[in-house]
Amino acid sequence: MTDKNANKIGYKKTKLGWIPEDWEVVRLKDIVVYSQSGLSRKLSNNDIGLPVIRSNNIKNNTIDFSEIKYWYRNDPQGANTQNYVLQNNDILLNFINSLAQIGKCAIFINSLNRDTIFTTNIMRLKLNPTKITPYFYILQTLNERYLYYIGSIAKPAVNQASFTSNDYKMYKISLPPITEQEKIAEVLSCWDDGIEVLEKLLEKKQLHKKALMQRLYSRKKTKFDKKIYKLGQLFTNRKETNCTNLELLSVCDGVGIIPRSQLNAKDNSNEDKSKYLKVCIGDIAYNTMRMWQGRCGVSNYIGIVSPAYTVCIPTEKINVNYMYYMFKTPHMIHDFWRFSQGIVEDTLNLKFNNFSIIKVEIPTKEVQQKIEEILNNCDEEIRLLGKKLEMLKQQKKGLMQKLLTGEIRVKI
Repeated sequence: MTDKNANKIGYKKTKLGWIPEDWEVVRLKDIVVYSQSGLSRKLSNNDIGLPVIRSNNIKNNTIDFSEIKYWYRNDPQGANTQNYVLQNNDILLNFINSLAQIGKCAIFINSLNRDTIFTTNIMRLKLNPTKITPYFYILQTLNERYLYYIGSIAKPAVNQASFTSNDYKMYKISLPPITEQEKIAEVLSCWDDGIEVLEKLLEKKQLHKKALMQRLYSRKKTKFDKKIYKLGQLFTNRKETNCTNLELLSVCDGVGIIPRSQLNAKDNSNEDKSKYLKVCIGDIAYNTMRMWQGRCGVSNYIGIVSPAYTVCIPTEKINVNYMYYMFKTPHMIHDFWRFSQGIVEDTLNLKFNNFSIIKVEIPTKEVQQKIEEILNNCDEEIRLLGKKLEMLKQQKKGLMQKLLTGEIRVKI
């Protein structure tokens, strides 16, 4: 990739590319003044000792305090914990974890107002405050080059990987003066604030939809009349095979049924698709072995799906999207589990003959249509918020790349 800073006045060539002349290339060992791994002891869920930060608490480069465990007060080595009490602005680093989580960092800010310690899978880093700010340090861990480096030094073991402190500290970064770091942080924090607001709004909209579904699909007495049917009175089973000329479809949670070609994933389907089942527009296809988890979708396409699915044709009595939303409610998922057959959960299956005898209460088709419209509007609102959130994250990512390479300079 072309270095956009190349040969620009006020820039110099380094091993990390062209950077501003007043920036320097340093290794982490030049800015990390102290590192320490945590303690390994049995922990408790009871709030009877010191709160402990574990690797599971580091999420999205922040610390999640919602699932804290505690150090036993009667631990014979409890007196040693004082050396492991975290201070504000300590950097916590996952250095023993799964390959997906190893190398993830977070800044510790004590929101518990109690002495807090950390476990053995975490390394505590203290930074030279005259060289780098904690926020700027975290920014340096959010790019592909950092992830590649972590992958190169990580030593895989059973279900996890690890690296040494010495290997980690050999990583190089380009470092602007402290004043510029602070200004970069100020700029990017505006995007962070916007992202946080949208994330909270999105969460509220999702909770609102969930509460709305609970009311609209309640099995208690409602304002509109309902009739009891067996699902076999509302759906018939489509069993058409030998449709190999049709497009392969996939059933995806939260998306529905879409062409397999739209997924960026390996195609594990059988080469011989003669036994694959035909799906038409408006059909519901559900995973026969996962319907007890609500794995189903409504098709907007004509195609074929794996024989691991069951295809249901709606009758005139129902609005198919109304039924799809109903199939996602907790009480319906419980019924699907009850009527599934198998010794253990991994072998449970809900074939159409058992699916068809499950009883449901549904209102008139007109009411079904209105409920579907309400929930569709909720979904559209959630979709647009999600899209806006993703765009904001991409904007931040692009801006961050330009700021951390000096392509864009901030005014001090």
